[in-house]
Amino acid sequence: MEEFRYLTEYYNNYNEDGRLVSKHGQVEFLTTMKYINKFLKKGMRVLEVGAGTGRYALTIAQEGFQVDAIELIQHNIDILKNKITEDCTIDVRQGNAIDLFCYNDDTFDITLVFGPLYHLFNDSDKKQAISEAIRVTKEGGVVFVSYCMNEATIINWGFQKGNILEGIQSGIVDKDTFKCLSNPSLLFEMYRKEEIDKLMEGYNVERLHFVATDLATNHMKNIIDEMDEKMFETYLKYHLSICERSDLIGITHHSLDIFRKK
Repeated sequence: MEEFRYLTEYYNNYNEDGRLVSKHGQVEFLTTMKYINKFLKKGMRVLEVGAGTGRYALTIAQEGFQVDAIELIQHNIDILKNKITEDCTIDVRQGNAIDLFCYNDDTFDITLVFGPLYHLFNDSDKKQAISEAIRVTKEGGVVFVSYCMNEATIINWGFQKGNILEGIQSGIVDKDTFKCLSNPSLLFEMYRKEEIDKLMEGYNVERLHFVATDLATNHMKNIIDEMDEKMFETYLKYHLSICERSDLIGITHHSLDIFRKK
């Protein structure tokens, strides 16, 4: 499959393990963990779909929870397995988000889908991945789905890095709407909030939160990385106070849709 080849080449040469370690990367991680911990209760079972190198799966397992992790890319699986310690209960499998056949219906209290929707390019695959996440989650359980957002890409990659004119000329960016027109060779699919809302139509779920997990952070990441601890702590407090504001959310690089299965 062509999409699989592109993804394998990308992640074999990308430091996914270190993406959330920098100060600016910690904002996304700490924000996401704050919302996960809001719903985690003793005895819950957690599934991470598209677990990457295991930053979230390992963190949750180290808090004493049973975690299942499924990941498409073998390179990432190898790194994840090498980091599992005796105090972690993690079952790691290779598999695809659009077919979670190895898991029964109504199995998990919390299901995390933190990467797959970045790399799916047609609506049927996107909806299938969401449907599968909902299927394996218990009634009343909570599903987290993350997305890459359009406007941050246009601002950062398009204008700050000077690629916008070439992007329009090559057909990567619509010349009138400035919507990124992704395909598998470009690896990442970009979303606007209204597209996510449309994607979620028809599911028997209740949205609990829609979160801008990094918001302004990646637009000023060099400044964030140079902050001392007191300034960073203050920035993080500010970020968390505004990360659900609907008038700001579209500017984030990464968003998180959190909903409950009815």
